[in-house]
Amino acid sequence: MAQSGDNAKKALVGELNGLLADHLALFIKTKNFHWHLAGPRFRDLHLLFDEHAIQLRDQIDVIGERVRKLDDFTLTSVGSIAKHTQVKDQDDVTLTAEAMVKELRDDNAAMVKRLKDMKPLAEQANDNATDGLLDDWTDMAEERVWFLTQTLK
Repeated sequence: MAQSGDNAKKALVGELNGLLADHLALFIKTKNFHWHLAGPRFRDLHLLFDEHAIQLRDQIDVIGERVRKLDDFTLTSVGSIAKHTQVKDQDDVTLTAEAMVKELRDDNAAMVKRLKDMKPLAEQANDNATDGLLDDWTDMAEERVWFLTQTLK
């Protein structure tokens, strides 16, 4: 059943804030792994994790500003990020490089699913701008999953 305009917009904003929380949490996790990585593939993975973190960082402001353009409010604190993210904390600084790659791959794959699930919300809200951004963000997240998956082979 299609949602009314206000309800559709509210649902979309809720998911955009969840996506914002996921990007913030995944940025921190990716930088954590970038800093604590060790082993024979250190240089390649250190650079890959940094590239992914920069991509995530650059999307954070765009997502937050999209919420504001929809005349709503974004997340306001670390607590609100923790409340809305699907990304699990990882405080173990002794993980193997392979475990780090697997965890980042799985987190990025979950983000792809979230992004794809948001498409109908953007359509129901008649929000063409967010709809187009979701395509771009999905492509970037799928590329991160692809790189991380290939790294595990």
